[in-house]
Amino acid sequence: MSNKLWELLDEMKSPAYEWVDLSHPVNEDTPHYAGYNTLEMTEVFTYDEHTVCASEYKMVSQYGTHIDPPSHFVNGGRTLDQITLKEMLLPLCVVDLTEKVANDVDYAITVADLTAWEEKNGQFPDNSFVAVRTDWSKRTGEDFFAPDESGQPHYPGWSLEALKFLSEKRTITAVGHETPDTDPAIANLIVPWQGERYLLEQDKYQIEMLCNLDQLPPTGAIISCSFPNVSDAPGYTARCIAIYQK
Repeated sequence: MSNKLWELLDEMKSPAYEWVDLSHPVNEDTPHYAGYNTLEMTEVFTYDEHTVCASEYKMVSQYGTHIDPPSHFVNGGRTLDQITLKEMLLPLCVVDLTEKVANDVDYAITVADLTAWEEKNGQFPDNSFVAVRTDWSKRTGEDFFAPDESGQPHYPGWSLEALKFLSEKRTITAVGHETPDTDPAIANLIVPWQGERYLLEQDKYQIEMLCNLDQLPPTGAIISCSFPNVSDAPGYTARCIAIYQK
């Protein structure tokens, strides 16, 4: 008996397709927002004492690669458990801005960047996930936040206009980036979290601190974002993967 869905899965697991992990490993060295504590792990059961192994982990909801649902900024907005299953599997569009960021670490993604992508690849699909590649995930330690002599961080991000374009002129479901924040670090000196607040107010979600976007084509991939079904949570560490045909 044939089963189209199983046959499709077998095909996608064939050498004709590439599977890419887009999430950082979760440990004490995982990149995270500077205001959050580092992960703490306690052994609850050990093989030597109990013949089984179990550990307790203490970490903030926004740790490493993570999802921000609307409730992260919006009082009364959708919480983690209210993100629908169909929103967790989406067409993935990757906008490569590595060259611009290499020349300007404070770069803000513009509407022109997005329309230039569309000129080459077609309009962003309905209900898609738009990720911006900056290769920022390749930075480690202090360099991930790139503080200047005064301690002010520097990293790129979205402009408010670019997020408005995707939310109002297109019908995307979510965005993602490699940096620790939606907005460029220096933009937060003027209006803190302006872009992030706007995006979540539109009932969209985002994934922060993605990695390995350099392994993906600009169009044609799908992204799967998974996370625990925690009631009323304002976010959680996420495991995201992308699949595309070679």
